[in-house]
Amino acid sequence: MAAVYPIHHSRALLRAFGLLPVEIWGPPRRDTALGDVHLQPYTCSIVRAGLSFLLAGGLDVADVVVVPHGCDSLQGLGSLLCDFLGAGKPVLPLYLPRGEGASALSFLADELGAMSLALRQQVGRSPTDGELVAAIEREELADEHLRRLHAERRWLRLSDLDFYRLVRSREYLPAERFLALAEEALGVRLESPRQGVPVLLSGVLPEPMGILDALAEAGGIVVADDLLCTGRRLYPRGTSPVPLRRMAESLLGGPPDSTRGSPVAARIAHLRALASTSGAKAALFLVVKFCEPEQFYVPLLRKALERDGLRCIEAEIDIGEPLSAGLGTRLEALLESAR
Repeated sequence: MAAVYPIHHSRALLRAFGLLPVEIWGPPRRDTALGDVHLQPYTCSIVRAGLSFLLAGGLDVADVVVVPHGCDSLQGLGSLLCDFLGAGKPVLPLYLPRGEGASALSFLADELGAMSLALRQQVGRSPTDGELVAAIEREELADEHLRRLHAERRWLRLSDLDFYRLVRSREYLPAERFLALAEEALGVRLESPRQGVPVLLSGVLPEPMGILDALAEAGGIVVADDLLCTGRRLYPRGTSPVPLRRMAESLLGGPPDSTRGSPVAARIAHLRALASTSGAKAALFLVVKFCEPEQFYVPLLRKALERDGLRCIEAEIDIGEPLSAGLGTRLEALLESAR
């Protein structure tokens, strides 16, 4: 098992080396005291809970720890584990480029190559190009099903809560198991689409998950997703005949994202397209407290969507805290104003 902190990483590369990637988004409602000793108080709760979970032995079952550079807090976590605290097992950082184009693609392919070399030394085996391609194709097929789930979500016999339980299982299930669950869900369709005030979700992640129940109780339905943990990881197929480059193409081909330094204009255009195709009338931004990359964008994104006529609110969340009663009231007001 490879314990993987957020956000972007290559599942195919880890699987090719015989490792199952399991992502560590906290976990929620975790006592962060062990991690807080080593981190600044303005570090986000995902990193604080993730470090506390590791120090408490929660990741003892893992064989390696992967820390992608999604933000300064995650890079700091990687430095702590590599240079100061240790993790009791190999720690592999992964640096993603902040930009696009040929140089970004080459940089990420080289980073994946460096990780491949480190995995070869730790695992004691080296997959062939054929094994790498087989792993890539398996993950690309799972990603295609993930995109279908998002596209057809209103026609599925799944509440929003059940939908997110399914799509977020991509964070820890083998691609083969996720494929079976996705095909089962896609095979059972409603005669007419689910009804409710159509809402676009953006931000980081739907935690606490009670937010989805509160949204449903207020008469809302999620019709589009720009969340960092889900909608911004709908990766396309790569095209290069070189396996590592194909992995890099897929990762960089996803929707515009704050943690990859995408231009504000690109994110606005993406949200406008999501709102237009889904018919969203309101937008809910779920931003983790102290998430600087996301907080930089949100005011500009809200302004653009509100100019288009969408009602918008931002909810600052902490994955260590329960759903506040105040947020439920704000959701009711948002949906009432968007009807």
